[in-house]
Amino acid sequence: MSDHPESQARPWAEALACIYPREIAVEVSDRIDALLAEYNDVADHSRVRMLSHSDVMLITYGDTLYDSEPPLEVLGRFQREYLEGTFDLVHILPFHPYSSDDGFAVIDYYAVREDLGTWSDIEVLAEHGRIMADAVINHVSSESDWLRAYLAGDPEFADFFVECAPDDDLSAVTRPRTSPLLTPFTDAAGNIHYLWTTFSEDQVDLNYRNPNVLVAVLDVLFFLIAKGARLLRLDAVTYLWKEPGTSSANMPETHAIIKVIRAAVSQLRSDVVLVTETNVPHHENVAYFGNGQDEAHMVYNFALPPLIAHSLINGDGTRLSQWARQLTLPGDEACFLNFSASHDGVGVRPIEEILSDEEQQRLVDAARDTGGLVSLRRMRDGRERPYELNCSYVDLLASPEDSVATLVKRFIASQAIVLSMPGVPAVYIQSLLGTRNDLRGVKQTGRARSINRSQHDYRDIKNQLEDDKSLPAMVFEALKRLIGVRRRHHAFDPYGDFEILDLGKEVFAIRRSSEQSGETILCIVNLTGCEQQARTDVAGRDVLSGDHVERGVMKLAPFAVRWIQCKTET
Repeated sequence: MSDHPESQARPWAEALACIYPREIAVEVSDRIDALLAEYNDVADHSRVRMLSHSDVMLITYGDTLYDSEPPLEVLGRFQREYLEGTFDLVHILPFHPYSSDDGFAVIDYYAVREDLGTWSDIEVLAEHGRIMADAVINHVSSESDWLRAYLAGDPEFADFFVECAPDDDLSAVTRPRTSPLLTPFTDAAGNIHYLWTTFSEDQVDLNYRNPNVLVAVLDVLFFLIAKGARLLRLDAVTYLWKEPGTSSANMPETHAIIKVIRAAVSQLRSDVVLVTETNVPHHENVAYFGNGQDEAHMVYNFALPPLIAHSLINGDGTRLSQWARQLTLPGDEACFLNFSASHDGVGVRPIEEILSDEEQQRLVDAARDTGGLVSLRRMRDGRERPYELNCSYVDLLASPEDSVATLVKRFIASQAIVLSMPGVPAVYIQSLLGTRNDLRGVKQTGRARSINRSQHDYRDIKNQLEDDKSLPAMVFEALKRLIGVRRRHHAFDPYGDFEILDLGKEVFAIRRSSEQSGETILCIVNLTGCEQQARTDVAGRDVLSGDHVERGVMKLAPFAVRWIQCKTET
């Protein structure tokens, strides 16, 4: 173990000192240096690429599309045949061997599921766009070698997991699920260990009090980078640090761990983007930016999906505009990841402090009215509250009397808001394909989230996309066109300036601008199914329609989207 002054100057040293005693922190620093040397052939600081206006992310499972060849090859074919010039970033949800939760109970971090393909397939996809890989680092599968070694008494894996007594007072712990917090496991000698399982009995939480866990996780992250990942999604990091008697959520040590990861990864490659997944109230979520340079490069904008839905369901953007008006970033190296739908449901927790109980209930009712489901979490007093809405985003916004054309217009309006917001936009593949609630999938798996995790025969998808009257084709073409226009305009710089305008509650309006290019675009969305009027003080060209727009009163058709490139004053 070294104790030289240089060890204290390492970029992760201060954060490590917030987690471990000094001697251990220095030892961990040495081990991080050793890891960096081991992955030296991956290191690169010559190609720093900031995220730009042209970056749009596709979110997909590796096997959402299937055909005769391995699914990852099918995904690559879909990317080449249909998505060229549309998505620069692709988030491939967990592709490791797993035991439950559609990939989020990882058995082996160093393998690709045999039924998906190989590491070569991942590397090929990474050659055609930047890949975001899931780093499921809060927990592992109960079938993982790490847990098996722990239960076998392997000293290398001692204290790898969080053990408590059944009668420990854990009532203050924040619970994202209604399942038991502790799960009994029997070791090789027949002894029972009650281990912390935040999400399910099959997802066993790692113990970051043990520095060996942190080093092992860093090795996993470096390995993913070596295989081509240029964005890392740190899953469920809210719960990394456990402390009985506290909420064990968003702990100071958790933020320190993220800082260590940011510093270590940046030492390896300066072009890797860290994205934290923290589905919590908004003020807790944005705390993972740190000071703008020491934690996440991007944070999921979790309040956006329910607020967009609230606005379009009620035809009133007051709450959305009020919330968006107070959005701030801690610097020019951090930005939001904006989305409306993902592999999970639409979270309710992020808007608990934004929407009233009555407004939240309207969202719950809207999900149920179109065949959706609602997942619950258990409060400290034993009550249960909605945790997320399980439904496709198309159906969440749907009204029973909608024609297909109206349904598409309303849905595209929602995506236009996502694409207009400051940050990087992401589109879930089920949204791109106009997928409806998959109740058959729920029946087959018994899991509510399966409602928005459909798998599609690639040949069927091709047939639907070639039928210009089908819902998938109408949504797909409209979204591709919207994305294509966005990618051509520097005003949508993810770090650029923005201003939320008040053009009436029926309209959402945001002005985007790029100081570097000097371009300004006013984005206006009619949130209602009726014609609206909006008075603007700008003139210019609508880059979506090509129409010239004069100052004054503007008529907006139902669910209309206008992106007005403002004339430069002379």
